[in-house]
Amino acid sequence: MSLAKAVVTGSVFRAPEKRFTQNNVPVSSFVLNIGEREEMLLRVVVKRQALDGVVSEISQNDRVLVEGRLQITTVKSDNGTERRIFEIDANTIELMGASAPISATAKTYDNEEITGFKQDDFANELIGEEEIPF
Repeated sequence: MSLAKAVVTGSVFRAPEKRFTQNNVPVSSFVLNIGEREEMLLRVVVKRQALDGVVSEISQNDRVLVEGRLQITTVKSDNGTERRIFEIDANTIELMGASAPISATAKTYDNEEITGFKQDDFANELIGEEEIPF
């Protein structure tokens, strides 16, 4: 379910991981800690090639600004309980705090162009149940 446009800043909690769909479309994702005093984790999903350069420069503990569409995904665990995962489908990513800011903005694509990607491809591997604060 897509909720709204969101702009967040935070520290990279888990470095980006790149995978490919069955149609060879690159999909990267990383976990962002948007909490100041306590961990508040949010998954960032990048399906656009225009953002690949910025994503490849990101490493753990980097400060980034992400703009995109906020989504909630519900995932069933092995024991049958459901949990919610909050994620942003990124349109813009900017690396903050670097001597020369690195940023990129992607063109918006129709969902038909990105085929073969399933919402739960990263759900069970990126964020452990103990890491989700809500």
